[in-house]
Amino acid sequence: MEDPIYEEASVVAARDGSVKVDGPDGVDVRLSPEAALETSERLLEGAADAQGQRAASERARRRLITEREPDA
Repeated sequence: MEDPIYEEASVVAARDGSVKVDGPDGVDVRLSPEAALETSERLLEGAADAQGQRAASERARRRLITEREPDA
């Protein structure tokens, strides 16, 4: 069984020199500013990769549909 995919974004706030993250499924962590910056870079890179994968999948799907259409 695959892990669920959440549509709602996490809530992030700076508190007492740390970064608090409240997210779906009970995520509740505090990070140092340095760890938060590194995490944000990793999230941004992962999100860009995932969007690219979705776009490639959609192009392939459209190509298959176009190839299956009868000639007019």
